[in-house]
Amino acid sequence: MDYFLTEKQQIIRDLCHRISQEKIKPVVQEYDESGEFPWEIMDILAKSDIFRVFIPEKYDGLGGGIFEMSLATEELSRVCSGIALGFAATGLGSMPILLFGNESQKQKYMTKVADGTIAAFALTEAEAGSDASNMKTTAEKDGDYYVLNGVKQWITNGGVADIYTVIAMTDKNKGSRGATAFIVEKGTPGFSFGVKENKMGIRASTTMELIFENCRIHKDQVLARPGMGYIVALKTLDRTRPGVGAQAVGIAQGAIDVCLKYSREREQFGQPISNFQAIRHMLADMSMQTEAARALVYAAARMIDSGAKDISKESAMCKCFAGDVAMKVTTDAVQIFGGYGYMKDYPVEKMMRDAKITQIYEGTNQIQRDVIASNLWKK
Repeated sequence: MDYFLTEKQQIIRDLCHRISQEKIKPVVQEYDESGEFPWEIMDILAKSDIFRVFIPEKYDGLGGGIFEMSLATEELSRVCSGIALGFAATGLGSMPILLFGNESQKQKYMTKVADGTIAAFALTEAEAGSDASNMKTTAEKDGDYYVLNGVKQWITNGGVADIYTVIAMTDKNKGSRGATAFIVEKGTPGFSFGVKENKMGIRASTTMELIFENCRIHKDQVLARPGMGYIVALKTLDRTRPGVGAQAVGIAQGAIDVCLKYSREREQFGQPISNFQAIRHMLADMSMQTEAARALVYAAARMIDSGAKDISKESAMCKCFAGDVAMKVTTDAVQIFGGYGYMKDYPVEKMMRDAKITQIYEGTNQIQRDVIASNLWKK
């Protein structure tokens, strides 16, 4: 389907496709088994200017937006969504700075991200998942500094990122209006890392605890102003959820790719299984669902880049729908492969494991449905 990509967008997509096929595909199983962070691939992406695609030219970027970030994420996820997440989660971690940072903060940090510095976003805690307002991490004012204490959990790019956007409570009495967003650099005294999670899927993506023990952060590291942390988080997620949708679309398309090839090669009853109507109809449904998800993701990303203000519903829709599609398509892919699909020697079992997280992080799909429903009556 023609989505009327510009020449620059076609170059981004084609370059990411080439990197995926030539550099990522040969090492997918290795990274899935080891759980190591793919530094070598991140270096290739950085040298290929992929980290620049969503950053304004003013900060050494290529001047793209959410659409370009989604294009790159989709194409990389088509081969390995875990490896792709090193890039995509950097987009998430740096988005609050792009949206709410002052000029000094943007010049300092976004130019680093453009060069390939990894970033992360730290909102989730053990007791603050879907209920983000229940966070326990605090930041107490002390002169020109804030003293952070607490633990953030399940942080993508945790431990490997150099730049972190951290949401902490500066006034518990104000509830969600008492949260503040901070930029915290790796190596800051009092900032350390805890458990590295042993995950079902996206295993090439590092997920780790962040621990703050009397970690002093200068007031110049506050994003926007004190008390706006929850707004920073919500506005950020509204703009980055199409990236999760794009990841899901990439996973689904990757599963279709390998199923089409396998169905021509696998023979039963003296003929390729692609000749059987049951298989053909499964593949037709998988393709329709994935194309519908792609169209929704692209539409939402373009809407966001247009400068539209009310984007929560569309952002939630594309993330939720694409995540559900990725889970359905990869489950069907395992079925098409039969017994082979259940084996780690074949790629679809990994794709099925990877797909599940797209229904969970950056807001579960149940929460997304609440967001969608709450916006249905708005004009």
